[in-house]
Amino acid sequence: MKVSDILRVKGNTLFTVTSQDPLAQAVQVMADNDIGSLVVMDQGKLVGMLTFREVIQQVVKNGGAIGASLVRDAMDSQPHTSGMDTELDEVRRMMLEHHARYLPVMQDLMLMGVISFYDVAKAVVDSQDFENKMLKAYIRDWPEGQEAAKS
Repeated sequence: MKVSDILRVKGNTLFTVTSQDPLAQAVQVMADNDIGSLVVMDQGKLVGMLTFREVIQQVVKNGGAIGASLVRDAMDSQPHTSGMDTELDEVRRMMLEHHARYLPVMQDLMLMGVISFYDVAKAVVDSQDFENKMLKAYIRDWPEGQEAAKS
């Protein structure tokens, strides 16, 4: 399974901000849309990633308030990215290795979407469920909805 497969199922709604936007406005967009990240784009180019992790770190720096911070003050300016053809196993490795919950998906210099750790986990579970159903269908006379008896 590839990243393009996950995006095809997930859809292509993207939420972005610029580095010059007020952090409070970005947090409001995240809250209003029940999302955990925003891609930071300036002049059509990926310049960063803003997640609740970065927001919390900025709030702590500001003594418990967002204040007049801008997105650029909080964003990760070097986010790890994925390509459309990246295999799911590679994405899982990248996310775990870099402690990333969200990865922008790029094709050349164009933002194609964002995948989350949730998206990856859901894809794995769905794939395993499909495999399980196929194996049970292959084994003749397997009672539907029953698990194998424990030895």
